[in-house]
Amino acid sequence: MTNAQVTALQYGFIGFLALWTVVLVPQLLTQLARYGGLRPRGIATTAAVLFYACMTLAVVFLPLPGPGTRRLTQTVQLHPFQWITDIHSELLKHGEPLTQWFATQTFQQACLNVLLFVPLGVFARILWRRGLIGTTLIGFTASLLIEITQVTANFGTAPYVYRIFDVDDLMNNAFGAGVGWVFGALLLTLLRGSRSPVGVQPARRERIHLAQTR
Repeated sequence: MTNAQVTALQYGFIGFLALWTVVLVPQLLTQLARYGGLRPRGIATTAAVLFYACMTLAVVFLPLPGPGTRRLTQTVQLHPFQWITDIHSELLKHGEPLTQWFATQTFQQACLNVLLFVPLGVFARILWRRGLIGTTLIGFTASLLIEITQVTANFGTAPYVYRIFDVDDLMNNAFGAGVGWVFGALLLTLLRGSRSPVGVQPARRERIHLAQTR
């Protein structure tokens, strides 16, 4: 992880704290008025979604270009799986053997693009009850909005385009959302399994016994 990415995460965390402070008070008041008490699960869910959103946006858009930032020579990349070719080019450039493909910056960046959208897939499955296809479409749409924002220089608010519109990012982000959906489905299965029949079996057996004795 580069220093720029660490700095972006720091700003994202600060943004999360500021936004959560604004959201938390109305949420607490709403819970007290509606339920007569606080619901920690709802508070934690809101915090998790806001934290993910702030950190993701920070990583995607920060740092903003400064006066000394070199402009991109390419702003659009439309060749699917170009990152595989770039791995080979990076290995040749540094004289590394092909067996070191996993250590290249290109491969690590592709993995980060996948991991970046895994939490979104988990949220889509657990919180929003979306299917696999719907979750993948959510990931693709969110990624497309990000890429469009980047290629338009943040809709004209940045001095110039400083991030590449990359079709591989769209694919990896959508794939990451799908992977997150699978993790969310597995987590729900494990939770349901841990809650099953342990506390229900004795009562069920008692009802069966009473029915047999009648």
